Amino acid sequence: MMSQQQLAEAQREFRDSFFSKPAQCDSIDYMIAGTCGAIAGLVDVLFVGTPTTGPLTKVADNVAEGAVEKFASMLGWQGPRDDANSTSSAIGFLERKFKVNYDQATTNGEINGTGGKVKNLSTKNHHLKSLSHSPDIVGLFFSVLNQFTNTSSFVSEGQIITIETEEFELVGHNFVAKIFAGVANWFGHIMSDVSGSSGIDRKQADYGRGSGVPMPFYNLTQLMNFGAFEVKTGNVKKGKEVINKQTLAIVFSKVFEQGYDLRHGAAMAIPVLISELLTRLSWAVKQHVLHDKPWEECIPKGSIPELRRMLLVSHGTLCTIDAADAALRSGGLIVEFFLRTNLVAWIRFGHLALKELQIVLFDAQDNDAIDKAIEEDCKRLILGA
Repeated sequence: MMSQQQLAEAQREFRDSFFSKPAQCDSIDYMIAGTCGAIAGLVDVLFVGTPTTGPLTKVADNVAEGAVEKFASMLGWQGPRDDANSTSSAIGFLERKFKVNYDQATTNGEINGTGGKVKNLSTKNHHLKSLSHSPDIVGLFFSVLNQFTNTSSFVSEGQIITIETEEFELVGHNFVAKIFAGVANWFGHIMSDVSGSSGIDRKQADYGRGSGVPMPFYNLTQLMNFGAFEVKTGNVKKGKEVINKQTLAIVFSKVFEQGYDLRHGAAMAIPVLISELLTRLSWAVKQHVLHDKPWEECIPKGSIPELRRMLLVSHGTLCTIDAADAALRSGGLIVEFFLRTNLVAWIRFGHLALKELQIVLFDAQDNDAIDKAIEEDCKRLILGA
């Protein structure tokens, strides 16, 4: 039998081993984290900005065009004919190869319209409102469903709308083959839309970016049919631009229409990556230099309490700079504010904040430590046997 003191000691040891410990950061840790976040914030402000002005977005556009051309080449594209633009030619090849039945782009168009069922649908936002165009599990599900059932699914003004389309036959002699064909068709069609359509005149110096595909799960913002926010209409009355009140769903649609797509999302991820890597590297160097730990013990694992807190501070600093810049430059208009907001940074910060809150409030268990202990016990049992 264990004494009360032994039992308390065992409980303390169990708690220290298998429950996440609170962070014990010093002033240097916070200073390092804040500096890393500030550097990433400056990169965000100076090089990301808005979809149409950010230098990093232009780089992402070029990378996306190169990826589209390479993907088309892998599938048999022979390059542009005559003096045609290579990217437009590659996109045209993919559009012909991966035709789908859910590519309606207007509200009332005779050829590719929805018969008035999806309001305010246009070539600028149909990739956003069409659920099958989402590059995530939602898009994959609806794409395969639409191809099998000859339907097209949209999300607009807080509602999911399904319309019937012309009959569409998937390649394959059995169910599994048709599923595979549907998945391949979905991915190929996404690739044909990443850099806009083939109809863009890319020979012009200012041809624009075209309507790409949304970031993963961004389509779901169209379910947010609430609120009343000031949005520019583009119309001028008595010398002043007319401003209307719109729901949050329409606000996010307007933001997407101005280029806030997957390519811009890739550009927004760069400051987040800088913040993450700089913080982890700085923590490792500090452990080695100031605490005399060997490099083997300086691996920056996310389960380390101090590193976890430093990452929270670093990404929080990045988001603070991002929000301040967006607020100052938006002129109080929400579309302009969101155009300058780094959604990727806020998602990463939110994830870290929720994890830290869970540990502080609920004393969360350390699953990595538990898994490691179970693995070591299993090894001892096997070796002992």
